[in-house]
Amino acid sequence: MRLFSTVFLRSLFVCSLMFFTAQSVFAQKAADPAADKTEPAAEKSEAPANPFPDRPKAPPLEGGVGWLNTSGEISMQDLRGKVVLLDFWTYCCINCMHVLPDLDYLEKKYDKELVVIGVHSAKFDNEKETENIRQAIVRYEIEHPVINDANMTVWQKFGVRAWPTVVLVDPEGNYCGYLSGEGNREVLDQVIGDLVEYHKFKGTLDETPIDFALEKEKQKPTPLKYPGKILADTENDRLYISDSNHNRIVVSTLDGQLVDTIGDGQLGLKDGDYQSAQFDHPQGMELVDTTLYVADTENHAIRAVDLKTKKVTTLSGTGEQARTRVSGGPLATTALNSPWTLCHVNGTLFIAMAGPHQIWSHELGSQRIGVFSGTGREDITDGAHDASAFAQTSGMTTDGKYLYVCDSEGSSVRKIDTDPKGKVTTVVGTHDLPRGRALFEFGDVDAIGDDARLQHPLGVVYRDGKLFVADTYNHKIKQIDLKTRQLSSWIGDGKRGKGLEPIQFSEPTGLTLSGKKLFITDTNNHRILVADIETKAVSELTIKGLKPPAPPKANHTAAKAQEVIDVQPQSIKPGKQLPVSIAITLPEEFKLNPLAPVTYRLNVEGDQTLIAAESLGAREEATVTKDGQVKVAVPLQSGGGKATLLLTLSYNYCRDGKSGVCKIGVTTWKIPLTLAETGSSDLKLSATVK
Repeated sequence: MRLFSTVFLRSLFVCSLMFFTAQSVFAQKAADPAADKTEPAAEKSEAPANPFPDRPKAPPLEGGVGWLNTSGEISMQDLRGKVVLLDFWTYCCINCMHVLPDLDYLEKKYDKELVVIGVHSAKFDNEKETENIRQAIVRYEIEHPVINDANMTVWQKFGVRAWPTVVLVDPEGNYCGYLSGEGNREVLDQVIGDLVEYHKFKGTLDETPIDFALEKEKQKPTPLKYPGKILADTENDRLYISDSNHNRIVVSTLDGQLVDTIGDGQLGLKDGDYQSAQFDHPQGMELVDTTLYVADTENHAIRAVDLKTKKVTTLSGTGEQARTRVSGGPLATTALNSPWTLCHVNGTLFIAMAGPHQIWSHELGSQRIGVFSGTGREDITDGAHDASAFAQTSGMTTDGKYLYVCDSEGSSVRKIDTDPKGKVTTVVGTHDLPRGRALFEFGDVDAIGDDARLQHPLGVVYRDGKLFVADTYNHKIKQIDLKTRQLSSWIGDGKRGKGLEPIQFSEPTGLTLSGKKLFITDTNNHRILVADIETKAVSELTIKGLKPPAPPKANHTAAKAQEVIDVQPQSIKPGKQLPVSIAITLPEEFKLNPLAPVTYRLNVEGDQTLIAAESLGAREEATVTKDGQVKVAVPLQSGGGKATLLLTLSYNYCRDGKSGVCKIGVTTWKIPLTLAETGSSDLKLSATVK
């Protein structure tokens, strides 16, 4: 992602230089462990040094327009005692997406010591809306709080200049420094580890677990979940849908009869038959004879599906993201970087490689894959293949001679000659502006060529001298006349929504044609729409018989609980539910935070026949009475017999019940239950928080 012009604070810049100095020290230690070797006895007797001495206080987090993935606003004071990592991101940015696995790794490793706060400082206008950020959080499976920094207030306070940037704050609220770009997992791991060691010794580290109210827990299961790309095979009456967040490919007839699903729905990189193969957020597809090629985006791989034998294999990619820019290499050993979509022309498979901002190619039957067009510099620059520049190539189609590509970060549509001696030009949108300004020229303007404006388009399909374009962030489908370069709005009123009269979309991303029908993935609405090209009438395509895949197996443990209370075996009466009353005794002067809900999860240990299965694993909100009693209802199965119930309660408590500095309490009760006519009609539990 390009640098963003803003005021940069001198004092923070000095701190950042110091942080990079510390970074090099950590890297040196990692490379030469013997250089820092000491006797075990001396190591235990000496206090660890402060990795970041004499740092200024971090600026406050105030200034956002909303908080997500949490029950309320969070301040720096609330985070005192934790190592804090601020992730400045914007959800259009492929580099920001690449940082998310590193954050997930660090959050799991330092689950009691580290809090990650996402600061969403938007590039595009559409990204400033809290609801759109909410959808991105669920789509990207983010599990930490996110502040909507729509006005870039927090961004400017911390002197950030580029997406992505991470800022580190120590447990005493002191600013440590920043790192920009991706691929910094090892450095951050070392630095956070040193901060944890120092502040644990000093007594300023708070290891109280934190459990946030995640946006994903508010969503109901749907047959499709954020469908990405779509591909029609008219001759064989087939429609292929990348059901991206279900990690599978859905196959149906063109009128919506379910034929098959490819992949078991679980996230992974696994070859095999349809029932056992696994994908990781697949996107674009291309059909060549009886082989369906799939851009398995977050596996950084290209998969091949043999439609005759119903087997999935990996054509290219190692499963690891390419961290350096390379020109290509052998199919099996060359690491790829977020392949987004595919297109076949005369025996060559072209790949829109979003990560390095390039078009790659593979001659089918050969053992090589490599760069076809683009220097890798993120920009919108026309010219020869080895001099042109792209910006997050995300959609691709062909007329048989040229490729037409959505350059999403540059909000443009490009034309690429498939002749290696040809060149790249821009059909609509700005290009060849100084200092990368083309990346920030976007809007919703129907006009000709360079004067036209799109907003982060992701899908395109060719038909009879025209292009249909999914103008994703404008919530529209547009059309381009290739002879005149005229861009025109075709359907969609430009407002996020689900209506069909007038037609509304929520970030459409994929397009395909069959006869006079244009199929559209209406991604954030989890649906497929079909538009008649002549009448513009739009209907929803329901895939008959399609159900969401089975959820991952629930983790029936209480790993996040601060305390697990073993309750004596209880006999309970038969019924539809078991009422539970819980008394929480808090430290003096502390009360439950009235601004944050008390939530609970039900799980079981081992085999059971008593607790209703649909109630397990989900977070629910408990009732709190005026006298502070917590009320929970446990659904029971009819005819059930016994279970070992794990009831985990999460609650915020703070001094005087106000929302300032709050702690998160997580208590699990382990309760053996048996159904008996002479049993109790309710259950009373208690816990004391120290």
